[in-house]
Amino acid sequence: MTTSSTLQQIANILTQHKLTLATAESCTGGLISHLITNMPGSSAYYVGGVVAYSYDAKERWLGVHHDTLYDHGAVSREVAIEMAHGARRELGADIAISATGIAGPGGGLPNKPVGLVWLALSAREEELAQKHIWDQDREGNKMMSANAALEMLLEFLKKETGN
Repeated sequence: MTTSSTLQQIANILTQHKLTLATAESCTGGLISHLITNMPGSSAYYVGGVVAYSYDAKERWLGVHHDTLYDHGAVSREVAIEMAHGARRELGADIAISATGIAGPGGGLPNKPVGLVWLALSAREEELAQKHIWDQDREGNKMMSANAALEMLLEFLKKETGN
């Protein structure tokens, strides 16, 4: 579970440096946004998020390229990065994080098993992606993904700001 300490550190750094945050979520279904907005004062830095489950939603709302989706599949490093970049661009944020994956219990393939998740972060000067394979049930996979995305964000913020 994401600790309130992690969320508080994220809030402090974003507020101190006057940075804004957006999210693009697929497999987490808004859970990352939920955790962020549970923090009092999150409106000072959180501009919003997009839950884009279908290919069409990813293309329309986040600007994910059609060819990227069909060449790599929705659960891929490439799509996660385009989702984060699209959220940052469309919502006008300094930083965006994204999550796309297979929460389960079905939907897995031999090369893309249940629990596979790609997370990404897009900032003005940097794009990051992380691959995870969780072994939880659907709810657990979603929570593990949301927590990992927030930890990735915190690590990035600490490195970028020296906090």
